[in-house]
Amino acid sequence: MMYWLPWVQGFTLGAGLIIPIGAQNAFVLNQGIRRQYHLLVAAICSVFDVLLISLGVFGGGAVLQSHSVLYWGISLAGIAFLLLYGAHCWRRVFQQQQTVSLSGRQRGLKAVIIGVLAVTLLNPQVYIETVMILGSVGGGFAEQDKWAFAIGCFSASLLWFFTLALAAARMSNWLNRPIIQKVMDGAIGTLMWLLAAKLALGLYQYM
Repeated sequence: MMYWLPWVQGFTLGAGLIIPIGAQNAFVLNQGIRRQYHLLVAAICSVFDVLLISLGVFGGGAVLQSHSVLYWGISLAGIAFLLLYGAHCWRRVFQQQQTVSLSGRQRGLKAVIIGVLAVTLLNPQVYIETVMILGSVGGGFAEQDKWAFAIGCFSASLLWFFTLALAAARMSNWLNRPIIQKVMDGAIGTLMWLLAAKLALGLYQYM
C-alpha cells in the first residue's frame, strides 16, 4: 500500500533540493543542448540519486549527522568543489565563446559517462542533499513510511532530470546562442558560489 502523505513529502522535498541548478543539472542541461547522450546522462543521475537517497533514508544519513568530523569534511569538500565549478563557469563567460555545435565538437560516450560520474560522485553537494538532508528527514519516518518517502524522492529525481534533458534538447537552437550561453554560464557560476556560501553558513551554525 502506498502511503500518500510520506510520498508527497518525499516528492516535494526531493524536488526542492534537486531542481535548483547545481553541477549535475548544469551537466544535464549542456548535454541536452548538444542533443548527445542526454537521456543516458539523465538516467545515470537518477540511478545514483536512488542509490544515495536509499543509503541516507535507511541509515546513512544518521551516521553522517552523528560524526561531526565526517560532516565537516564533506561540507568543506563541497564548498571547494562549488567554488571551483563556479570559477570555471565564469572563466567561460570571459572567453571567446563559440556556439556549441550540434554536429561537431561532440564528446565521446566514454567522456560523457566520466563527466556525469564526476559531477555526481565527486560532488560533495550531492551527498549533502541526498544522504544527509533527505536521509535525515526520511530516517525520522516510521519504518512502513520510509519507502513511501524514498519513492517520492525517486519520483522527483526521475521526473526532473528527464524533463530537463528533453526540454534542453528541444530548445537547443535557442539555448545555443553565444549570448545565451554566456548568461547561463554566469548565472550557474553565481549560483555555485551562493551554494558554497550556504554550506559555509551551515558549518558556522553547526559550530
